[in-house]
Amino acid sequence: MPEVIFPGPEGRLEGRYHPQKAKDAPIAIVLHPHPQFGGTMNNRVVYNLHYAFFNMGFTVLRFNFRGVGRSQGEYDQGVGELSDAAAALDYLQSMNQNSKHCWVAGFSFGAWIGMQLLMRRPEITGFVSVSPPANMYDFSFLAPCPSSGLIINGMNDRVAPPADTQSLVGKLHEQKGITITHEEIDGAGHFFEDPHMDTMIGSVDGYVRRRLTETSR
Repeated sequence: MPEVIFPGPEGRLEGRYHPQKAKDAPIAIVLHPHPQFGGTMNNRVVYNLHYAFFNMGFTVLRFNFRGVGRSQGEYDQGVGELSDAAAALDYLQSMNQNSKHCWVAGFSFGAWIGMQLLMRRPEITGFVSVSPPANMYDFSFLAPCPSSGLIINGMNDRVAPPADTQSLVGKLHEQKGITITHEEIDGAGHFFEDPHMDTMIGSVDGYVRRRLTETSR
């Protein structure tokens, strides 16, 4: 899988880009967890999400936020990281102009960034948010949430407690015109340590494949 360097708001960003042969393949970006707590694009959850989307026929890009790995800049409280995600999506779209579907997936801090990106980019047709840290970050900007998606978390998550995720999902369920699917995995922690990774990826796979066969948003 080719390493790529593409322009970001604060200099170069480092990524891994995995194209499909089909010119109109759907596209997805995958966003990693918190840069100040060891989060990188090679995090196990991010890596597994990347390959799950690729195996479903998506052209996929994952990348390091500013200040991580070979990406230039420094941590910016989520503000700059959102700009990085927008730049990554621009880059992905510029190389896949015939794509009919655009998805964003994020894990933990990356889920928070991904859901903010939804609000900026109406062309995003679906999202996957894994272990969204609803206890640490304000998700009230999702008013209304512009597209349907999957929120998935572990019932034994001590980093982002399930009760906060349930509260977030409850608020999103009140909105009209979109469907938020919520799956909770018994016994899984924040990072979906084995044997829970396969269960989580299986849920993502089933959800995204189902959505791709539907025409509605």
